[in-house]
Amino acid sequence: MKQPDKFQLRTEMNEGHCVVYVSGELDLEVASQLRAAMTPLVELTDQDLTLNLRDLKYIDSTGIGVLVSVLKARNAKQASFTVEAIPPTIRKLFDMTGITPFLTKQS
Repeated sequence: MKQPDKFQLRTEMNEGHCVVYVSGELDLEVASQLRAAMTPLVELTDQDLTLNLRDLKYIDSTGIGVLVSVLKARNAKQASFTVEAIPPTIRKLFDMTGITPFLTKQS
C-alpha cells in the first residue's frame, strides 16, 4: 500500500516578505499544524505573507478552511496574503469553491 505524502512546511523570511512552503497532503489530520504555523505570521502586518503550494499533493475542506481563516484575518488587519504556485488539481478545487480570486494576486 502506498504511503501518503507526509505533510511538511517550511518558512522563509526575507526583508518585508514571508513565504510558507507547504508540501505533501493537507487534511484534517495535519491542518492544526498549518494553523499553528500561520497564527503568529498573521500578526506580522509589516510583512507580505505568501503561501507556496508548489509541492502540495492534496488538500481537503479542513485545509481550505485554514486558508480562508488566514485570508480573513489578514484582510481584517489590511495585510497582504496570497497563495502562489497552485498545482492544477488543487487550483481546480479552489475554482470550484470560488476562492481562487481571493487567494491569488490580481493583475
